[in-house]
Amino acid sequence: MKDTLKVQGMSCNHCVNSIETSVGNLTGVSSVKVDLGSSEVSVEFDSQKTTLDQIKETIEEQGYDIV
Repeated sequence: MKDTLKVQGMSCNHCVNSIETSVGNLTGVSSVKVDLGSSEVSVEFDSQKTTLDQIKETIEEQGYDIV
């Protein structure tokens, strides 16, 4: 499954690394791509192993807001 989330609060490469690492470590996530310019996080994952809510929660735990 693929989804793209609008995320507020990302401003630098540290933000990119933080989100890509934390979401990428979730079971079932096969790819994470953060685009600072559009404030979007694109994620591809196995919905049998993780949920979109878990992904959102992980991003929020890093200090960012889902729009």
